[in-house]
Order: sequence, then C-alpha cells, then structure tokens
Amino acid sequence: MIKSNLIFYVAFVFVGMINAQKTNLAPSTPFTDEYFGTKIVDEYRNLENLKDPLTVQWMKDQTQYSISILQSIPNRKYYIDRRLEFDKKKSFSVSNINITENDFYFYLKQKPEENNTKVFFKKGFDGIEKEIFNPQNYKPENKKDYQINYIKPNYDGSKLAIALTESGKEISEMVIYDLIQDRLLPHIITNCWPSDSGGISWLPDNNRFIYLYYPVIDSNSPSFLKDMESVIYRIGDDPQNLNILLSKKNNPNLNIKSEDFPDVSLLTKSSNYLFGYISGPVKFMDTYYISAKDIDNKNKWKFLFSKEDKITDFITKGDNIIYISEKNGTNAIYSTSLQNPDFKNPSVIVPNIPDEIINDISSIKDGFIFYSSKNGVEAKLYLYKEEKIESLKLPIPAGDILITTKSDLSNDFWISCSGWKNDSERFKYNFLTKKFVAENLAPIVEYPEFKDVVIEEITVKSHDGLDIPLSLIYSKNIIKNKHNPLIIDAYGGYGYNNSPYFEKTYLLWVLQGGIVAIAHVRGGGEKGEEWYKGGYKTTKPNSWKDVISCAEYMIKQNYTSPENIAIWGASAGGITIGRAMTERPNLFKVAIINAGVVNALRMEFTPNGPNNVKELGTVKVQSEFKSLLEMDAYQHVKKGIKYPASFITGGINDPRVIPWMPTKFAAKLIADNTSDNPILLKIDYEGGHGGDIPLLQKYDNLADIFAFAFWQLGHPDYQPKEEIKK
Repeated sequence: MIKSNLIFYVAFVFVGMINAQKTNLAPSTPFTDEYFGTKIVDEYRNLENLKDPLTVQWMKDQTQYSISILQSIPNRKYYIDRRLEFDKKKSFSVSNINITENDFYFYLKQKPEENNTKVFFKKGFDGIEKEIFNPQNYKPENKKDYQINYIKPNYDGSKLAIALTESGKEISEMVIYDLIQDRLLPHIITNCWPSDSGGISWLPDNNRFIYLYYPVIDSNSPSFLKDMESVIYRIGDDPQNLNILLSKKNNPNLNIKSEDFPDVSLLTKSSNYLFGYISGPVKFMDTYYISAKDIDNKNKWKFLFSKEDKITDFITKGDNIIYISEKNGTNAIYSTSLQNPDFKNPSVIVPNIPDEIINDISSIKDGFIFYSSKNGVEAKLYLYKEEKIESLKLPIPAGDILITTKSDLSNDFWISCSGWKNDSERFKYNFLTKKFVAENLAPIVEYPEFKDVVIEEITVKSHDGLDIPLSLIYSKNIIKNKHNPLIIDAYGGYGYNNSPYFEKTYLLWVLQGGIVAIAHVRGGGEKGEEWYKGGYKTTKPNSWKDVISCAEYMIKQNYTSPENIAIWGASAGGITIGRAMTERPNLFKVAIINAGVVNALRMEFTPNGPNNVKELGTVKVQSEFKSLLEMDAYQHVKKGIKYPASFITGGINDPRVIPWMPTKFAAKLIADNTSDNPILLKIDYEGGHGGDIPLLQKYDNLADIFAFAFWQLGHPDYQPKEEIKK
C-alpha cells in the first residue's frame, strides 16, 4: 500500500510539475530587426541581458525545476553507478602522453576514486613513475576545483608547462614545473587557452615558449575573444610584460582582424621556420611564416598560403613544406620549397587514394607517417620513406588513429587505435620487425558486458540521393520492431570528423535495450572538403535533412518508430538537431541539445560570434542572412505545433555558446509547444561548454541525458507505472 501510494505520488508530481510549467513563462519583450527588407521578430531578445534580474531568476527557476524533474526519474543513477563500476575495473587511466627527445614521459593519470587528473613523469617506458603535480594542491585558498586541460614539456624535459582551468571556463592559467629543481616556478601565466588542437610551442633554447594571449577573459564582455596576441614567454620573466610575436596591432600589414586567432607554432626543434595561422573555428586558414632566426624581428612575416589553398595539415623537411590539400576536389599530399613557394604547381608526393581521405601527417627522421579514413570510420596507416609509400598493417582494427612522434630526428612513433566498442590501445612501431608492439601506460581491460554489442557501418540515401554514412551500435540479440529506443547523435560542422571512440554512454544505452546511430551528416569532414561544404552556409539544410533521412531509414527498416526516436547534438550540432526537430517535429519523440547554436541569426552578436562568421555567415550579406535564418531553430519554433520532449542545456561559463542562446530557445519552445511533452532547460552554474569539469560532474550531466531520453521513450525502468498515471 505504501509503495503504491509512492508510485502514485511520483506520477502525480511529474504530471503536475509539467502542467505547471506553462504558468511560468519567460518574460518577453519582443524586438524587431530588419535585414534586406525582411522583418524578423525576436520575442525573447530581453533574455540576452544576463544581468537582468528577471532573466537571471527565470533561468534559475527553470534550472531548479528541471533538476527536480530529472532527479526524480526512476533509475537515473543507473548511468552513474555503471560508469563508476566500469572505472573501478581499471586501476587507473592515462591521457595526454608527451615523450621528449631524451625519452622522458609526461602524462596525466587518474584513479577511479579520483575526480581530477594528476601529472606524472618517468624516464623511459619502463622507468619508475613519479607524481609531480596535483591540481588539488593548487591555490587551496580559492577553494576551487581546478582541472588540468593541457601539458607540454620542453625538448629536454627539464621544464613542463601545465595549464589549469575551473568550472568549465576553458580559459586557463599556466604554471611551469622545473624537473631539475623539483618544484613549481613562482610565475603564473594568465589569460591563455592552450589545448591539444592549439597549444604552446617551446623554442630550441628550452627556456622560452610561444602561447596565445587573451587580453580579456570575461566571457560576458564584448571585448572577449578580441585582439588576441601570440607572445613569447621567457622562464623567469614577469608574464605581464608581453613580448608580442604576432598580433593585429603589431602586424598591421597582415590584415589581421580583431576576431582572428593569430596562432604561432614552431613545428619541431630543428625547424627553420615559424608559422603564423589566422585560425579559429575554420578548417582552412591563411598562413604566414618567418625564418626562425628572425624571431626577434616582428616585421619579417611573409604570406605563405591562403585558405583557398585548402591545406589541412603540413610538416617541414629542411626548406620544404609537405602538406595535405583538398584543392580542386583532390585530397593528396604535395610539396613545395619554402624559399620559393609555389602552391599552384607543387610536386605530388602522395596522390589521391580512392575512397579514402588523408587526415593527418607526422614527421619522422627518414620520412613521414600519415593516416586516412573511409567515411570517417575506417582508419588506415601509411609510411612514406625513401620516396616509397608503404601501407602499414594495424595491430587491431581501428576507426580512428592518433599518431605520436618523438622528434624529427628520430624514427620512433606510436599510434593509439580507437573504436566504438574497444578502449584506445597504444602501440610502438618496430622498424626491424615491421610490426607494432603494445606499449600501453594504462592497463587494457576487457568488458564482457559488451561482448554481444554489434557495430554496423552502413550508408543511407539522403533526400538528394547522396549516401550518408551511418554507424549503428546495438545488441546482436535485438529484435527489429517499432518499440526499440533509438538515439541518433549528429554534429555536422567545421569539417569535424565524428570518428569512432570508446564511448561508454553509447554502450550503456545498448545494454538497456536501445540502439545508437551516429549520423555522419554533411558539414563534417568524413568525406573530405566536398562533404564539409555540403553542409556549409547556403547548403547547411543538408545537415538536418541527412538526420531526417537516417531516421526515416531506421523506421522503414523496422528498427524503431517515431515514438521511440531521440536525437542528440551539442554545440554546432544544435543547428542540426534544432532544425531537424523544428522541420519534422512529428518524426522524433525526444530532442536533446547541449550548449547548442540554436539562434544562429544572433550568433555573431555574441563574444565568440564574429569568429564564427567564417563558418556560419553574417547577417550583413544577403545570401548569408538567408542561410542564417534558415538554420536558426529558434526562429522556426511556431505557435500551435506539437514539439518533441526537449532537454536543452547551457553552461554559465561557456566561452563558445553564450548561455542566453539555449535559454531563449527553451523559452520559445515552452510558450509555443502544444504537446504534453516536457521542455526542460538546465543551466550548469559550475560548468561551461561541457568539458574541463570534474569527472563526477560529467557523469551527472550525462545521466540527465540518459534518463530523460529513456523516460520519454517509454523505457519501463525510467518512469512511474502507466496504470497509476491513468
């Protein structure tokens, strides 16, 4: 009797709270913009003021409401408990491995019971391990939970740069650990944002490095992400005295814009040149160079190649540049002289490989290593040596490969192989035996729970007849019928490859009886530059139409039905998912958007917006305004439509997608939706764009997604009994 009453009470609370949401609509002060004769009404422009007490209160009320709903979902803790259970199978995990020219190993390590990674060091693969930095001991007086988001040793391993951030802000401060003195050096380098995609470059003297400096680090300031500068820091100097190497102010002849990221790198210790990239959220970049010996003469930067040359990666060999280009629709590796560069008539080093896209190139002493992929999910590895190309047999099948080299004066290299259902494994190549030897710094664990998981790579015809790669993950015991819970994950932006990796979130979904589909939609880079441009600005509708086609295929093949489909996307994936749900609301039961770009028309008016104009477009150009309007999910929410159950999230410290964007989208959905499906908004007040937060916080956020989707798709373990509801 007590149990029955409890079930009835939980059901009553769920229904009552959802109905009550309609009485707490967001404050609305409409504003009208006019672009090229078209008037655009923005009903919730007032919510863009994150200092308005009414906005602040509504965001907090909705977040509180959503948390109470989510934490009341039965079995929500399943995800967290299983993730922790899996973690305990592994005595520790290792990431961010850096190997110096003298075989010093630096890496991040984390034990199952720990919420943060720590920095470790050892001499050689078989050396004795030593902990050298614990972020929990960093500024204890601040009582903040610092996360390490980047490490980089100098060439001889005598010093290590360590970047830390907190509450998902991503903007970091760096400390320098001195291995010889066994201590942190006193100076702290602030206002930086190093990452694996754009970190620091140590100079050959082992005492200076180059990093990108951000003058303003308040993500709510209109000056945030403006007028960045590449600077040289010398160990022991005051970091506030900036030695600027490349910037808009110092290099007016290079036409650097305020929103550009003027990154500078030295590719290897022996490189003859420094390279300056006008970078940001773009696949191709205008690039400049300067002789390494002219590093103190800031006026000697010269133009090297433009974004129109469509160069995705490059290395140098002496005075030659060897690069991957997709110019003229041909993905291949070319070479030209840096003393007299000719990118119109380069030498072809590696011709186009049919049905493969060359993704990455890494230098070794006697040549280079490169890897390619088919449809972004099947990786292959090649060695170029003595003007010959050799296909290297992988030690295990891999959907994705990460290549690590020691230096361009050594032939040593390692690969890490990843897949949808196998943990990443690391191997070193032996040139004598021509085989890979396992060299894992962390134990490899078997997961018998996943033995029945099937991976199927297929293609699906989209609306215009093109084949869309679709990765399916499901149990071999699944029975095809309309009741199977299906979650479709999609991104489709910036030429990013949604490549296979060991994602336990997907696998836990499968263990609970669901099917996972990763849709490799246009706008990504799975099939090269043409695929990227197929979901870019005026062609962006292909991204969400590809998702729609994948959903229709799964229904037609009797995997599921519209009442059992959830779609999920984050960041730029918010465009893809937001427009799929607003174009075909009856095709999906659930839509989940994490920190998503759902108000594309207003993106360029955010701190991170001007730089994203390169990818999304600007309202100042008529054709691009029309494209932005078409990809704007917020503007496509209409009154009187029954929308899917929606879970919309944002991070208060998000430096990429400002939190008022998901807030406006949720506000409009709540007001205009006529279905009984819940619309939940959750702002993470201890987070940002999703990364750089403690492990348990990540698991908690993912548990919300997992539980919400299963609850709304009717999984019996995640909701009160239906007969009680009725």
